[in-house]
Amino acid sequence: MHPIYTYIRQELTGFYPDAEASAMAKHILTEKFHMSTLDLYTGKDMNFSSENMSLLNDIINRLKGYEPLQYIIGYTSFHGLMFKVSPSVLIPRPETEELVDWILSDNSQKGMRVLDIGTGSGCIPISLASDMDAPLVSAWDISEEALKVAVANAELNSVNVDFSRVDVLSDEIPDVKVDILVSNPPYITDSEKSEMERNVLDWEPGLALFVPDNDPLKFYRRIAEIGKDILDNNGLLYFEINRAYGKDTVDMLLGLEYRDVELRKDISGNDRMVKAHI
Repeated sequence: MHPIYTYIRQELTGFYPDAEASAMAKHILTEKFHMSTLDLYTGKDMNFSSENMSLLNDIINRLKGYEPLQYIIGYTSFHGLMFKVSPSVLIPRPETEELVDWILSDNSQKGMRVLDIGTGSGCIPISLASDMDAPLVSAWDISEEALKVAVANAELNSVNVDFSRVDVLSDEIPDVKVDILVSNPPYITDSEKSEMERNVLDWEPGLALFVPDNDPLKFYRRIAEIGKDILDNNGLLYFEINRAYGKDTVDMLLGLEYRDVELRKDISGNDRMVKAHI
């Protein structure tokens, strides 16, 4: 292995598990310093300048403060696309890719109208805009800073998404009609904070993560209520959910007279996604 790779791993020992430190070392050297995988594993000599060494040590020190590597690098991949990320937005997760895949597998029609509520980085609507057949895609978020990141990501991936600042809990809801309503809203309860890794708890935006223990479905209930007004006939609602509240989310949707409510597990076997017809 390349000696710089070994150096990074040694520096991160005690801060991260060995497998995670190894993955970070590889990612840093290939993405930030443009080393090929072959160079990395053969240990081929390369001119690692003092400037590069200074940059590398800055990255390592930030990692020791548990700042997510995606924020340090400035971007991440999602559904085959690249997305800029910053502490203004959540880092896109593989579970959300599964939600996108479900939507795409269900909806091959041309010109579908899609709305994503709580868009963050824009990973869901941008991925759908990229892969669906001539869709009309829009997205809302309460955070102006998140929307700036999302707009930049739409430009980066050459897709058209209409972004708007909307607070679904208090604002008047725009008069729209859509075929698909999707949301990955805040769903981590305050009591679950103690179970979270520091790189999430200390760095990712709490506005996009947490809900009170006494009302874990507050966003789902409100978005489902909005869906009853804006989903067109036979429209579809998709949620990414807290694995602990799968049955509760299904029961809530049935109580609001949604039909054909389907709960689906993620690749890890956790309740993670719900689909319902209006």
